[in-house]
Amino acid sequence: MDSGHIWQQFGVVTWRSRRVQSSSQAVMAGCLALALFASGLWWSGALTPHIRWSLDGFFLHAQVDENGVLSTDIDIELENEGPTPFTFTGISAEIPGLRFLPADEARNERFTVTVAGGGMEYLRRRVVITDCAAVPHEPRPVTFTYRTWLRSGSAEAMWNSWRLSGPAGSVLVAWQRGLAGKVCNGAVNPDQF
Repeated sequence: MDSGHIWQQFGVVTWRSRRVQSSSQAVMAGCLALALFASGLWWSGALTPHIRWSLDGFFLHAQVDENGVLSTDIDIELENEGPTPFTFTGISAEIPGLRFLPADEARNERFTVTVAGGGMEYLRRRVVITDCAAVPHEPRPVTFTYRTWLRSGSAEAMWNSWRLSGPAGSVLVAWQRGLAGKVCNGAVNPDQF
């Protein structure tokens, strides 16, 4: 008789295999629970909010200040498509000829906007057109920063193309080109708008 038979006779081998089997099941159950928890956080929007951004160009008009700076106010719609609220904290873009200005309290612009789960909010920002001709024709993204109860982050949004109408019909253009064209034309010919 060898030692393996003795261990088997006292049930030690069976006890060890059951213990290994139950611990491997516990590890698998823990991994599954962790995966379900992470997917629940993602679905709720706590990790990355489910945001729909849009820009309304209907009310754009050119503003030229006393220093000759050409600008316009844009209204941005923030829609939270998830159940977890998020707080919008900033907007920026690397677009030649166009620059977003920070929020200005004197102009009643909010620095942060909290959007409830399933809710919608609007915010207004001032955009300066530094060079009408330099604004690119290909679509460029806008970067938004946000904060949830779990973390802070940023997201890029590519706004939809605009349809410009003219004597030859209508044509689709990148959002920033449409914005710059409308504002620059409005500054040159304010009676047109």
